Amino acid sequence: MTVRIRRWQSFTRLLFVLSCIAAILFHGLIPAAAMARRSPAEEIRGVWVTTNDMDVMVDQPKLDNAMNQLAELNFNTLYPVVWNGGYTLFDSGIAQRAGIQHFVRRGIQGYDILEELTTQAHGRGMSVIPWFEFGFMAPATSELATIHSDWLTEKRNGSRTDTHRDGGDMVWLNPYKPEVQQFITHMLLELISRYDVDGVQFDDHFILPVEFGYDSYTRQLYKAETGKNVPNDPHNPGWVKWRADKLSAFVKTLNADLKARRRNIIFSVAPNPYDFAYKGQLQDWLTWVRQGWVDELIVQIYRNNLGDFRHQLYTPAMREAQQKIPTAAGILTGLRNIPVRINLIESKVRAARTAGLGMTFFFYESLWEDAPEPPETRQASFRQMFAQPAQRSTYQPAA
Repeated sequence: MTVRIRRWQSFTRLLFVLSCIAAILFHGLIPAAAMARRSPAEEIRGVWVTTNDMDVMVDQPKLDNAMNQLAELNFNTLYPVVWNGGYTLFDSGIAQRAGIQHFVRRGIQGYDILEELTTQAHGRGMSVIPWFEFGFMAPATSELATIHSDWLTEKRNGSRTDTHRDGGDMVWLNPYKPEVQQFITHMLLELISRYDVDGVQFDDHFILPVEFGYDSYTRQLYKAETGKNVPNDPHNPGWVKWRADKLSAFVKTLNADLKARRRNIIFSVAPNPYDFAYKGQLQDWLTWVRQGWVDELIVQIYRNNLGDFRHQLYTPAMREAQQKIPTAAGILTGLRNIPVRINLIESKVRAARTAGLGMTFFFYESLWEDAPEPPETRQASFRQMFAQPAQRSTYQPAA
């Protein structure tokens, strides 16, 4: 009997010890699992803030309201325009030394627009990636174009102008000229040195339309490097590749210069789908992704047809980029006089998520203003789409 009692006591002590261990493990592991379930997803939820939204940026009460709305609806990234129309929307000494005196830098209440927007966004947990919208493009009548006419490239017929989709005559800076490259580079370095922004972004104007590149400088450079005259056909594959490679070389150098100034700065690009971007705009963004020269990709998929939109989400270029860097679909929420219904926006968000992509909307004012539905209806829809907070995608998915 004594032996049995001792064995029972030993057994109960062992159970007690095991129960203590189990309790420790339970209390240690369950909260961690619960935290993992509660941790926000990673998804780019961005919006471009354009010159159409200028009253939002330059009037303090409107800016406050916009920041509160976007934060409350769980947006996490703003892309405010800072380079448009051949002038800057920040106080740029580089632009002024280039003779550009036309710029907007102060709000109605006297604040620095970009500094105030960045401070407010960061205070609400949102990232700010200033958007150099016009890239190498400028209005034909701008100070930049008239003062630095030697920076411009031209078509085969000698014309320097290109009619933009908005109806204005535009010219294109020659991206192969050292003076142009230095101007763009120094302007970006100035901005990331002066402002606490999270990155910089170029879009589908950081290109050269395939019809251009027939200026004397580029002709001579092509002759010196290839021993051939420039082909008459702007779509000649070798001529397309040579120009695209030159632009890619600048992207490589620009990325290195940005990272040398601020190692963690995000270099974001927002091009058109790859096939058109390369063949029509000499923008070989897939090579940029493969080489690690860009950190984020937002592809502008402004398709009215949902089937066409979905198709672009699954192109080989898009899928490959998605495996290397944070990638999102650019979704059109409306243009002036061309509204987009909220049910189509919702369908596109669902499609992007199904493809494992984030989303960035063009543009702020058309999210719920100038829209077919009342602002309250559209805001309620975004509240449902973004019901939970999400961190920006910062990881690199496994290949």
